[in-house]
Amino acid sequence: MRTEMMWLGRFAVTGVVVALALVGGRWLWLRYNVEPWTRDGRIRADVVQVSPDVSGLVTEVNVRNDQIVRIGDVLFVIDRPRYELAEKQADAAVAAARASLAQAKREDRRNVALNTLVTTEHVEEGGVRVEELAAQLRNALAQRDVARLNLQRTTVRARVNGIVSNVELQPGDYATVGHQVLALVDTDSIYVDGYLEETKLPQIQVGDRAIVHIMGLRRELRGTVESIAAGIEDRERSVSSNDLANVNPTFSWVRLAQRIPVRVKLDPVPPTIRLISGRTATVSIVVPPGRRQEGE
Repeated sequence: MRTEMMWLGRFAVTGVVVALALVGGRWLWLRYNVEPWTRDGRIRADVVQVSPDVSGLVTEVNVRNDQIVRIGDVLFVIDRPRYELAEKQADAAVAAARASLAQAKREDRRNVALNTLVTTEHVEEGGVRVEELAAQLRNALAQRDVARLNLQRTTVRARVNGIVSNVELQPGDYATVGHQVLALVDTDSIYVDGYLEETKLPQIQVGDRAIVHIMGLRRELRGTVESIAAGIEDRERSVSSNDLANVNPTFSWVRLAQRIPVRVKLDPVPPTIRLISGRTATVSIVVPPGRRQEGE
């Protein structure tokens, strides 16, 4: 009797261990192969590459590295005296064009009033002269507008709310049109990209809730799935010199699931949490039970 009880006890223990192994194995399978979550997440933000629209010597730098700025704040100023002179020259050109046009109009009216005392050819030449000078005045006005615009563009302002980064600009540096001189991280555009396996995408829909854990922080953040990337780079294909598809002839027998960016818009975050672009995050998508069963 005692021997039978011992055997029954061993069978029971073995059964419990097997059951626990099966439950644990199923949990691991669902956790790592079915449930839509990833440790491969990144905080991201739009970055404005600040570059001047006019060239010249930098006379003022009003920001320092990692400074918070608001829309309209002055970042730096470029050689205003030079462009102020250019505006004065444009104003003088407009005044001269107006004077010439006024004189031509007076002469044209006089010729028309003299009627038969002036040849028809001379009257027509006067009219053409008025049209030419009117066109010159319009051109001078346009040049003056350009000069005024250039003068305004000598003061470079922040176009978004954010934090300036990589500030190496100094007064006396020469800034060139279109050449980036600093970066401005748009803090209003911060979001999280979770790179999830393509096998998990059927369970994810735009509008699903998401849980975000930033590495180094205990507090979890909440958000909403805003979009799913429409495409990723095909590393097995490149462009050839004749524009034909250049496909890699080798094939790896072990095919890993592609990672697709899923963009998560964060709910309002306390100001004490630093959402630094590039920080690592774990992203978990909250899937309704019914859809989860379909995904399985």
